[in-house]
Amino acid sequence: MGSSNRKKREKAKDFKKTKLKVGKGKPQASNFTDTSFKSKAIVVNQQSLQADAPDPVEQFKHNLSLASSSRSDTQRKEALAYLTTQLSHQPPNNPVGTSAILTKLLPLITDAYTSVRQQLLKLFRALPPAEVRPDVEKALMYVRAGLTHLSADIRSDALNVMEWLLDAASEEVVSCPGGWMKTLNSFSAMLGWNYSIGTATGSQGWTMASKATLGATKGGFLQARAITLLARFLQAGFKPDATVAYNPQAYWDNIYRLPRRSNPFAYLNLFGPARDEEGEMYPDRESRQRVFHSKWNKSITKGLSEAKQEGGAVGRAASLLDQTLSDGMGNFRGESGL
Repeated sequence: MGSSNRKKREKAKDFKKTKLKVGKGKPQASNFTDTSFKSKAIVVNQQSLQADAPDPVEQFKHNLSLASSSRSDTQRKEALAYLTTQLSHQPPNNPVGTSAILTKLLPLITDAYTSVRQQLLKLFRALPPAEVRPDVEKALMYVRAGLTHLSADIRSDALNVMEWLLDAASEEVVSCPGGWMKTLNSFSAMLGWNYSIGTATGSQGWTMASKATLGATKGGFLQARAITLLARFLQAGFKPDATVAYNPQAYWDNIYRLPRRSNPFAYLNLFGPARDEEGEMYPDRESRQRVFHSKWNKSITKGLSEAKQEGGAVGRAASLLDQTLSDGMGNFRGESGL
């Protein structure tokens, strides 16, 4: 009797199981994971472990390449931030040299993204000034391109780079090939303080377009900023030459002692392309005063008179520039020397 009841119960269970399988079953969840399998080992293909960290030199070069050539502005910014951190270490970690860094990164002065340009300025400020000076001529070329760019934001950030360059190597900025005349041209074009080309009869008109050039929304601020940087640039150019104490051995030292600065005969331009007036070197104060008086004295003086009438930050910056011109050109006697 007991065995027959047991068989009936087993048949009932089998019937229930068969009944559950008939028809459409309950759908499984989208994140369902089948854990019914059993395994004694898990094998992961194509996995390797290394005990050594990445090579710091290769990592630095990789980030330098990303900063200069990546199409993503986020990648460029992050790579510049990494390089800035490495250059800020004590001692700095710079396996490629300052000249190579400037060659790669100077084109970013005119980058389309503000965050990239701001991070680039932080990197520039982390470079040793003594190592920047040999590449001032190359840096000025990109700074001048930024000062005359179509974008007002790029022109504003180029002024910040110009300020850094004056802090790092003001003497080289005003004395390198093209550093004096070409930079004055860029400042004058940015402010609108330059003569027009003129007519066939030789008459000269005057062009004043500072507000249109600097932008409508930031015109006043950028104009004041540009005038202040122009005053700093002229202060560096009109700085009196340092007097050298008498040394009876100076004559023989000049003949036999090796020069201590890079390219000491650059002013001779023995192997470079022929330079025009704007590309010449003006290594001393007197030559810079002479070319400024003949080319830019009238136009900048006229621009100052109009800037002073605006008052505010522009007027204060114009007063600073006026004082700089008075101090720098006060003892200039002109071509006659009288």
